[in-house]
Amino acid sequence: MSTLTLKDGTEIFYKDQGEGPVLMFHHGWPLSSDDWDAQVIFFLQKGYRVVTHDRRGHGRSSQNIYNHTIEQYASDAAELVEFLDLKDVVHIGHSTGGGEVIRYVNKYSNGRAKKAVLISAIPPVMVKSENNPDGVPMEVFDNIREQTMNNRNQFYYDLTFPFYGYNREGANVKDGVQRNWWRQGLMGGIVAHYDGIKAFSETDLTEDLKAVDIPVLVLHGEDDQIVPIENSAIKSAKLLKNGKLITYPGFPHGMPTTEHQTINKDILEFITE
Repeated sequence: MSTLTLKDGTEIFYKDQGEGPVLMFHHGWPLSSDDWDAQVIFFLQKGYRVVTHDRRGHGRSSQNIYNHTIEQYASDAAELVEFLDLKDVVHIGHSTGGGEVIRYVNKYSNGRAKKAVLISAIPPVMVKSENNPDGVPMEVFDNIREQTMNNRNQFYYDLTFPFYGYNREGANVKDGVQRNWWRQGLMGGIVAHYDGIKAFSETDLTEDLKAVDIPVLVLHGEDDQIVPIENSAIKSAKLLKNGKLITYPGFPHGMPTTEHQTINKDILEFITE
């Protein structure tokens, strides 16, 4: 196991594999770097160096109960990038990881980021407010908090149905995929996951999107039941200075897993442009 002890004592688990141009992947809530397996093996075989990590409180990283914010996640990523001395990196984030990526690129990259990819990502901001009237009502996130606190084991399994679109008629439901999501979720700490709900739902990344000038690819499924496309990718693409948007009819939130062949192809095309 490879771990980095951060400035505040938190241990971050990471995988650094392969040689070549560097790709760094940032996972979603409440998962781990294992969620990128379909991308890791694809890009390793294409000659890339692939770096993944478990966010603080998640997966095999220490179950720190403090500082579960997008700001801290981005700072943690910066410490890992600098420790490994990564340069000209393409940062790829899914869901909450997309928020981590855009904050990192805007505030912490120090010229080390070459491009970014946001997949099913949370920016600009998820929760409904006066400034974001078509956002997701706070009651939805309060329910996720309540379920995480009191019913986590069952809730994490149940959540895989909308996450992968397995609740749609005719869906090719794969129990192994669901169990792997559940496994990853329960590896992490309940406090980190509970506090992370506020981080992914209430962090406003509008100014980060506006400030980033490197090329950014935005990928989103049109049937995303977790992060609705109209309040996320559509808005993000308009805010970016150098953004490219690709949407996919019928694809779910967890499309890096269920539709990995399509997603991998589009990422590869973008990073080789």
